Amino acid sequence: MSGSNTSAPGSAASPPEPLSFTVHTQPDPRALAGAPQQRTGRLKMLLVLAICAAPVIASYFTFYVIKPQGSAYGELIAPPVELPADLPLTDLQGRAVAAESLRGQWLLIAVQPAACDAACERELFVQRQLREMLGKERARVDKVWLIPDDGTPRPEVLAAVMQKGVEATVLRVPQARLAAWLKPAQGKALNEHFYVVDPVGRWMLRAPADPDPKKFQGDLNKLLKASAGWDKPGR
Repeated sequence: MSGSNTSAPGSAASPPEPLSFTVHTQPDPRALAGAPQQRTGRLKMLLVLAICAAPVIASYFTFYVIKPQGSAYGELIAPPVELPADLPLTDLQGRAVAAESLRGQWLLIAVQPAACDAACERELFVQRQLREMLGKERARVDKVWLIPDDGTPRPEVLAAVMQKGVEATVLRVPQARLAAWLKPAQGKALNEHFYVVDPVGRWMLRAPADPDPKKFQGDLNKLLKASAGWDKPGR
């Protein structure tokens, strides 16, 4: 019959289920827009760091991994030898000088006694000329005279070495401690060479005894050119 209850006799009608609503949080459009920007910013920062580090990595890879010994007039020291942090240095007035203060510049080191003879004077003159021959790059190189004894240099020698504008750094250091860091070639004495230390503080090149200044200048030019991207003048 139209309109009658069609449920089977004895069966109870199922109660209607309550309606439920699930609320989904919509993503913040600003957060969605910011995520790609953050990733882009990180990538840009990493790229800048890589570009800045590339010259340092390239120059050190060239000299400490490839070791282009055939192209050097002097002898490349491999591996390079770190400047001892506790190297006991003093100035001519007896005041302690921290070895760390020598970092930050290329160092052209001469080792000569205080009683500087004619051969010593010539060595110090060549040291001065080598730096001047570098032209505009000379500001990146410091001359250092290490004295492995307690003597007093003659006033005229000091006057020449300390001439304004071309002055050298003159320091004393005990012979035994110096010999534990810098080494001469076999059969040679410590005072027969120039020693080149990089701005990080590593001894990495030794000139031949009685070097040809022009040829050794070529080594210095190569070092300065290879490090131009990361080393700037001034300690």
